[in-house]
Formats: sequence, structure tokens, C-alpha cells
Amino acid sequence: MSDMLIQGGTVVDGTGAPGFKADVRLQGDRIVEVGADLKPQDGEEVVDASGCYVAPGFIEGHTHYDATMWWQPDLDPLPGVGATTIITGNCGFTAAPLSQDKAAQMEMIKIFSFFEDIPLEPFLKNVPWDWRSWPEYKTSVEKNVRLPLNHAAYVGHIALRMAAMGTDAWERPANEDERAKMAKLLDEALANGALGLSTNLLDHDGENRPIPSLVADDAEFSALFDVLDQYPATTFQCIIDVGLMRDTGPEQTDRMAKLLKGRNIRVQLTGAIPTVAYQKYLLQPMRDRVEQMRKDGIDVWPGYAHVPLTGQLSLYKSLIFAQSNDYVWHEVVLADGAEAKEALLRDPDWRARARESWDTQCYPQSPMNNPGMLLLTELGSDNGAGPFCTLEEYAKERGLHRSDAMADWLLANGVLSTVRMAPFDMDDEVVVEMIRDPKTVGNITDAGAHLQMLCGGGENLIYLTKYVRDQKAISVEEAVHSMTGKLAKHFHLTDIGEIKEGKRADIVVFDFDEIRQHDMEKVYDVTDGKGGTTWRYTRKAAPMKLTLVNGEPIFRDGAYTGVKAGAFLEPAQNDDTVAIAAE
Repeated sequence: MSDMLIQGGTVVDGTGAPGFKADVRLQGDRIVEVGADLKPQDGEEVVDASGCYVAPGFIEGHTHYDATMWWQPDLDPLPGVGATTIITGNCGFTAAPLSQDKAAQMEMIKIFSFFEDIPLEPFLKNVPWDWRSWPEYKTSVEKNVRLPLNHAAYVGHIALRMAAMGTDAWERPANEDERAKMAKLLDEALANGALGLSTNLLDHDGENRPIPSLVADDAEFSALFDVLDQYPATTFQCIIDVGLMRDTGPEQTDRMAKLLKGRNIRVQLTGAIPTVAYQKYLLQPMRDRVEQMRKDGIDVWPGYAHVPLTGQLSLYKSLIFAQSNDYVWHEVVLADGAEAKEALLRDPDWRARARESWDTQCYPQSPMNNPGMLLLTELGSDNGAGPFCTLEEYAKERGLHRSDAMADWLLANGVLSTVRMAPFDMDDEVVVEMIRDPKTVGNITDAGAHLQMLCGGGENLIYLTKYVRDQKAISVEEAVHSMTGKLAKHFHLTDIGEIKEGKRADIVVFDFDEIRQHDMEKVYDVTDGKGGTTWRYTRKAAPMKLTLVNGEPIFRDGAYTGVKAGAFLEPAQNDDTVAIAAE
């Protein structure tokens, strides 16, 4: 670690204030001076930032690197797109606490594997699972994982339920003793630096079972909220279904609002304000609910998407079929090996059931009912056989049902092929509204999950490219604030997110005219847990001129440095301090 002076740039400090010409001096892992015309000191590296913006490092507000960081610790492509902190433990899915029961442990691992579209084998081979409590998990991460980025983590409701109830967590509400055990486990996690509690009131698994947190009753939530009330510098994250699958979000919002009223709990209601155009039918009802919660004194921060999911339909690891209520095509995902998958795709009885599933079971917004948005691409083809067009065009040309057409294309191009889903149109006015709302959580990307479906890494750049440069809908200052200072405030991470004396030296330097979000590309570097590798999607770097974490360059001169400078961050205990667990 060396001292550094960043000279000649325009500082966008992360507060939303107008940018200003200034130099930034770093000593060790801290910013020590921000001012005009600072003079270099002996032994200080000077970085020329002329023509560039100097901003706080970007915070990835919603990732799933909990598992993949164990076997892909470079967190590619995040350093090259200016990210310096990841938030993990989202959606109620966390690796801790962990049940003593082996069957319950395996259920927890399977939940991770299914919902984050990651093969099961690496979980079993690369993650040590040498913990039971959340503090023991944190200790293991700090000992065994070195990352280029800082990271902070929730404790998940599903993990709490499984640890307290075993496999019964799928089946029923908790009893009084089990609620007390969950409360104790939560208290232990919060006392040792967890960001807060994450829960999930949206998902069903590959067998159409409601996930364990959907089985929790109001008494259980109240017991957990009693604990959160004792930790005002933590957050409750709640994932809801608004315009995705079953549209249970409005009623779950009403339920949470009733339980949270009168409590001192900050709540991130993820998905509360729909930003995809087809979801507009729920926009005003959800706006009204959020406004009423605020009037009732609830500190609610809607989590929103600034980019639609980039879906990839895969026969090897994909939850899109099941999450679209298509459990017939999901049988192909579950089939073991290429021969078994090919046999199903050719089987006349399976094909008949698959046609019926697409016609009568799949949700209207699902890709199966939007074949014009399903792209048969050269990148997706395993052997290049083609043709390359939309599924709708392919089916029409051959006079086939769209399900049969996709089966034929996959057989011709190889069952390792993927079918890409064109992005849904965004309601850009609502996205801008969310960016400007002082209490929202953005930069939600799912990075680290769905490695063969989407690549959330790099989608932070859309704030700067689409909304600032192309549409001129927001300012650079607003874009940076939405990814830095506002998120740091939400998560109570008070020594990151701003260019200010005393803050951590997490900084990005970028030329606004050079950065872009590149398309996805395949790289074959993911362990399959069987001694080989498989592929994932990634993106080229923006690039940033320089990305610093704790004063150390993790990306510079167009390349990753390999430096692992990240620390495990904990939320502040009051407005002025933050507890950091050093590496």
C-alpha cells in the first residue's frame, strides 16, 4: 500500500452535490485531503486524472457472491466496472447459520444451488461448511477468502428457519421454542456485524414448493422484528412479487406494513416499485402503499431494478422454466446428462405435455408466451448450426408449435446451447423517479448468480451510459450518488460512499467518454466440482482508469492487478463510527 495523490480530476463526491475540480490525497487506506492544487509529497505516487471523474467506488447493492466467491475470488468483472463493495446474503439465502442436521444442511445448499442457478458440485467441493453460527461463518470467510472488493452480508431468514427447524421449515410455522431459537441466532448475527435480516416472500422451488420463509407466520416475524428493534443500525430486506409471477406483492406489503408500524426498523422492500413497462398495472397501487408506509412512520426504502433481467434459457442450470410455472420443460433441466435430455426432447409424449404446459400453465409474461423475444443466437449455439433468428420466426418457418420448435433447435445446436431472452422495455420515467427519491435502493444486479443466465456485473454502468450520456435524464452526480452515498447511508456503512477526509480510499477514476457496457461473452473458467470447468457469462471492463479499494489498485491501465484489498464491512453502531473487521 502506497500513498497517492490523484490530480486534476473532477470530483463527484457521492453526496449528489455538483462536481468540482479538486485533487484527492490518500494515505494508506484513507482519504486524508481533498482540495485544489495539492502539491505532491515525498514518496507519493501521482495519478493524472485530467479529463476524468473521480468518484467513490460503486456499491453493488444486491449480489449473490456468497457461494461463488469461494471458487471465483477475483469477482470478475466487477473491478473493471468500478465496483468496490458487494452486498451479499440477499433474498433470504445465506450460508449461515447452518443446521446440525445433515439433511437440513443439504436442503440449504440445494436452495442456494437452485435459486442462484449454480451447479451443486462446487458448493460441496469448494465451500468448507466449517461453521454452524453466523459469527463462525464470518470468521471462516475472513480466514479463507480474499477478495478484491469489500463485502458486507445479511443473515437470511431461510437459513434461520432451517437451523432452528430442520427440514420442517418447509412445512409449517415455527412453534414458540423455535421462534426463540431463531431470535437468538439473529441476535448473535447482528451483534457480530451482519447488515440485518433478509427474507423472501416471492419464490417457489423447482418442485413448486413455497420456500421456507413463505411458511413463516406473523408471530415469527414479530419475534424477529423484536430483535431488529434492538439494532437500529441494521436493515430488514424483504423480497416481494410485483409483476413477476404470482403478484402477491401488494398483500405481502400490507402484511409487512402492519407488522412494522411503530417499530424503529429500516426496511428495504425489494421489488416494491415496478420499473419494467409491462408491470405498470401495479405501479400506482404500490406507490400508494409505499407512501402510506412513510406516512405511518415506517422507514421504507423501495428496492428497484434499473435494468431488466437478461434471461438465458438453459437445459443444464436454469430456474426460468420453473419460475414461469413450466414444470414440464424443467424436467429436461433435471434430467441427468446430455443423452437423457435429448431423449426427452425427442419423446412424443413429453412434447405433447410440453405444448400443453406452454399453452395453459405458463404465466402470460413468461418467455414461453413471448416467442418473439426468445433469440436463437450464434453466441448461444453450442455448435453453430443455427439458424439464428427469433423462436417465433423459427416456429413459423417450420409450421411448428413454439415448444416443438425450441426442442428441435436445441437438438440441432446441442443441448449445451442457450436461448437468450430479449430484455423487457423499462419504464424509464419510473427509473429516474426512483434514482431521485432520496430513500430507494438501486444498483440491484444479482451479480454472482445465474452465471449461465445473466451477468449482473457491469449493469451499474447503465446509470452512466443510458441515463446520463444517452438520455440525459439525470446528471453524473445523481448517477454516482445512487450507487455510492445513498447506498452507504441505507446500509449504515458510514465510512464508504463519499470522497471526504477520513473515509476509506475506495475510489474510481473514469473517462466519461470511454466507458461503456459491453455485451456478454462466454468464458470457460468455472469449476464444475468434478475436476473440469464449465462456462459462465462475463463482460469486458468498462474500462475504469483506476479502481482503488482501501487505497490499493485492483484495476488500472486496462487490466486487473490481482490485488485482494477487500475487507469485511459491518454497519455503523452510530452516526459517526463504523466497525470494520480487518482482514
